Amino acid sequence: MANLKLVYSRKTKSITAADQSTSDVLSNGYLGKSVDGKLRLDIIEAMYLMDVRAAECIVEEGGESISFSQLCSEFAASKKFMAKYFTFKDWRERGLIAKTPDSIEIKPHKHKDPAKKYPTSKFKPPSKKASGTFFQDDLITIVSDPEAGEDLYRRFWLGQYGNYKASSRGSLNKLDAYETVFLMDLGVLQIEGLSSKDIVRISSARRRDFSKLYAVYLDWRSKGYVVKTGFKFGANFRIYFPGALPDDKSNEWFHSKHVLHVFPRDSKLLTSEWARAIRVAHSVRKTFILAIPGRSRKKKLPINFYLFHRKGTSTENPSNAQPSLAMLSLSEEEYIGGSELSSVIRQSSESGCELVIAIADRETAVTYYKVKGVELPGSSYEYYEIDWIQP
Repeated sequence: MANLKLVYSRKTKSITAADQSTSDVLSNGYLGKSVDGKLRLDIIEAMYLMDVRAAECIVEEGGESISFSQLCSEFAASKKFMAKYFTFKDWRERGLIAKTPDSIEIKPHKHKDPAKKYPTSKFKPPSKKASGTFFQDDLITIVSDPEAGEDLYRRFWLGQYGNYKASSRGSLNKLDAYETVFLMDLGVLQIEGLSSKDIVRISSARRRDFSKLYAVYLDWRSKGYVVKTGFKFGANFRIYFPGALPDDKSNEWFHSKHVLHVFPRDSKLLTSEWARAIRVAHSVRKTFILAIPGRSRKKKLPINFYLFHRKGTSTENPSNAQPSLAMLSLSEEEYIGGSELSSVIRQSSESGCELVIAIADRETAVTYYKVKGVELPGSSYEYYEIDWIQP
């Protein structure tokens, strides 16, 4: 192994290759960027070389050797410092190339894997009117007329008639709060003494983000999808494609294949919480869809690395390809906002890349999630499939 030598300038906070031999070795490994005739390294790259390749680093102002810990301490105030290092290291240890945004020129290129287009169909409201009683503490409506309740369930898959997966066991249809507001706004359902605005107000007192969840519910329901609770799968909703009915087991969409979780732009979520929901969905072979409702805000979360992946039996690198992926590095204990996530996804897409979210846990193991756009025709919201991947 070559004896790699680096030089660190405290004055400029820059790190360069100390000699031509080191520069040649690192350039061949797609590390660093040539600046004014010298190979300049990002701090993350230097850390990797000192940690894994036993590189020696000398302080330019004084000539003394500086250790890995000493060098890191001078950059420790940087945001997500160790999360960036562990995710970069993990990618490189897989034999793949990762480049910092300022060390690579991104040329305009087509997105290799464009957004997935989902089918839609217009929802046709029931012709029969129904009435019911809303139980405010349970956020549940019981449809008064069993015949009307059964019609809502059998023909439109609204509510739950009888028991879950045993509709013959009972004669009551139970509507949740989202279904209640939906049917009231269509003029199909009447609740004595309460308007749909009253139901929204009551439900919002229990759950502050009710209106935002309902907006997403309405977006999918009005386009022909069946939207039910995703409680068992750690998400807000589960989705059945247009045409699915509760008793039609011959339909390929009889079983839910998707779960939908709502992440409003003005909210923040602990990384480990939504990562857990994605893994639960993956374990039961369901696609996890993230919904980001609300108006776009100018909040930026930078891309941390551009990634090169495998193509057939070869590995892509800056000499033969443009990056196909962009990486956002996070830690297990980090909070991320809806606006921030939307921003970094948009930046990634504009550069022709799909986004990979890399999460370093407390043991520094890294888990990867790939983000793919979903096009729901006629929708003004952002939707993304997020899937666990193994690079």
